[in-house]
Amino acid sequence: MTGVPSMEGTTTEVSKLEQLWNLTAFSDVTWQMMVMWAIIALLFYLAVYKKFEPLLLIPIAFGALLANLPTEGLVNVPLGEHGGGLYYYISKGVELEIFPPLIFLGVGALTDFGPLIANPRTLLLGAAAQFGVFATFLGATAIGFTAMEAGAIGIIGGADGPTSIFLANKLAPHLLAPIAVAAYSYMALVPMIQPPIMRALTTEAERKIRMKSLRQVSRLEKLIFCCMVTIVVILLVPAAAALIGMLMLGNFLRESLETERLTKAAQNELINIVTIFLGTSVGITMTAERFLNIDTMKILALGIVAFSIATSCGILMAKAMNWFSGEKNKINPLIGSAGVSAVPMAARVSQVEGQRADPGNFLLMHAMGPNVAGVIGTAVVAGYFIAWYAN
Repeated sequence: MTGVPSMEGTTTEVSKLEQLWNLTAFSDVTWQMMVMWAIIALLFYLAVYKKFEPLLLIPIAFGALLANLPTEGLVNVPLGEHGGGLYYYISKGVELEIFPPLIFLGVGALTDFGPLIANPRTLLLGAAAQFGVFATFLGATAIGFTAMEAGAIGIIGGADGPTSIFLANKLAPHLLAPIAVAAYSYMALVPMIQPPIMRALTTEAERKIRMKSLRQVSRLEKLIFCCMVTIVVILLVPAAAALIGMLMLGNFLRESLETERLTKAAQNELINIVTIFLGTSVGITMTAERFLNIDTMKILALGIVAFSIATSCGILMAKAMNWFSGEKNKINPLIGSAGVSAVPMAARVSQVEGQRADPGNFLLMHAMGPNVAGVIGTAVVAGYFIAWYAN
């Protein structure tokens, strides 16, 4: 009969549609993936519209998006004559502990250690902030994490993303994704988390304290400082050598004034490229199976506790130091909050809060002292945990 499609023709069309459907990956999408898409959308929102650490959160979030799609040729391991996926190789920069020290090289090249050298007592403020790390370590062990896992979680209190990744990869690689996300998220939320704590722990009179101007630090002093910190820290905590060594190398390049090309490369091209690779490599580990579990919720909760304790301890240490300081040599306690390692954001928050109380007060350079001390202190603590638990 003309005009009536044959059954054979219809079957062929259905078969072709099935083949076309099978070529797609829609059937591989799970509800867990869609939950992760919502979390990723939140990270994008914080990074793009709230401008919370976009250089870090955008690569992490996009890596997480790729991790929660049924991809091919991206993370697969080598099989026979077939090579591995792109991020099988790029992620080796995290697994082999290459990326975090390279980030430290760039941080060293970008940071002025002069305020710490000019006012060395602010080193105590950076050290005080590490109490947040140890308090969270104890809390994590108390709720069931192993000592190695607790050490990796506790370092979130230092507010240092590369160090958190470095330590998690050493002690608890299965927790790398939630630890990295917690560390970078709380770094991004410094302007929201710290101010209420700073105001609660200080009086208005304390917030108005004006510190005397810092002396000018010579180039020779800065170069000697780099070498001495490298020698002393590595002798005390050899496990911190990769982080401290690269941090001080970057700063030595900066302060020598003889390696402009290398300094600019470390400050720009190197740190930018490594940030992209590091962020997306961390994001790639954020699969639904790894991220949507009770341990992740515990880590996120412990992270905010760690950060809050670290901030509080820095402020309280500054207040305690004022008991032994002369009237002309007092420390504005607001700079104690900069003892966490979020460089230079934590120092900027101290400046903003100081000017809220006294518009003519300038605390930024004073706050950079404990801020730099916090970077060094967190690296030392990470080295301690590695030496104690990983070896």
